[in-house]
Amino acid sequence: MNESAILRAIDVKARYEASLLKKANVVGVGVGFRRQGGELTYEVALVVSVTRKLPAAQLSSQDVIPDRIEGIPVDVRETGTIRAL
Repeated sequence: MNESAILRAIDVKARYEASLLKKANVVGVGVGFRRQGGELTYEVALVVSVTRKLPAAQLSSQDVIPDRIEGIPVDVRETGTIRAL
């Protein structure tokens, strides 16, 4: 595990979390390991949780989540609606 990659991702998350949370369907932002093809990798990424994952063509340009932010990969995961119990 690359500690410097984790610390860098935490720093990027802190700076971009508020703007990501303003995008349509976004319900959470965290740091974790990226998933590719349904498999967990050991690549550190910003994990953006959305209620419903949609193709970019169905989103306004301001709501598209980038693939990378400051070189950190972004992993968009569909989680549905998150509610406190």
